[in-house]
Amino acid sequence: MNIQNNSALMDQLAASYALGTLRGGARRRFEALARDNATLRAAALVWQSRLSSVAELQPLEAPSPAVWKRIENLVRADKEARAMQAARGAAPPVAAGGWWSSLGLWRGGAAAGLIATVAAIVVGLNVNGRLSGQVNELTAKLTATPEIEYVAVLTDDKASASLLVTFDPKNKTLVLKRVGGFREQPDKSLELWALPPGAAPKSLGVLNADPVVRLAAAGTDMRQVPTLAITLEPKGGVPPGSGPTGPVLFKGALIETPK
Repeated sequence: MNIQNNSALMDQLAASYALGTLRGGARRRFEALARDNATLRAAALVWQSRLSSVAELQPLEAPSPAVWKRIENLVRADKEARAMQAARGAAPPVAAGGWWSSLGLWRGGAAAGLIATVAAIVVGLNVNGRLSGQVNELTAKLTATPEIEYVAVLTDDKASASLLVTFDPKNKTLVLKRVGGFREQPDKSLELWALPPGAAPKSLGVLNADPVVRLAAAGTDMRQVPTLAITLEPKGGVPPGSGPTGPVLFKGALIETPK
């Protein structure tokens, strides 16, 4: 079946990938397809963002030594497999570099463990007759999860991811998450631009130094805009109504998420 023509299946697979229930060969096939399919990557990003909010319901807990040991074993096995492939002259199964492999957004196993923990808590509370309050809290949290209509990964000239941009039409908000190590100088600011075809760049706002920045935006600012860009500008950004003056540091396609 060609999943590219089946938006419902794409969304279901993206959800399973983000949750961590898509495993083995199916998970590897999904990653191979997503590397060449921007819509599928966007769907996985959207689901990862939705599921990450569940983490806020759980108290912090140090992982057991067994978890660290398993991680060490997995890393060692991966290195050995790559070394064997290199010795045979075979290409590695996943391309090194690029935003797909560099982002820490694809740790589906961790998300799966989190969901399993929440599920176990809910089941345990149900047995003890104390389910109502916790379920209401979980439901409220999931209901408050923002919608995501558009997503973009802004990369530098070496294709290294630096910012993840999502647009929430419900709250008319652009959310920008820094995922790279770039930090501007104190006398400079990063400014976000929409690059509509056949028209001048339109400023969508100036970023502060926070890891997550929220900017007010309307749906009309996003529609018919294929590309977003970040420029380095003087502190506070350029004067209203003027265009960018500094170099373009990061750029990426704005993708509408599957409905």
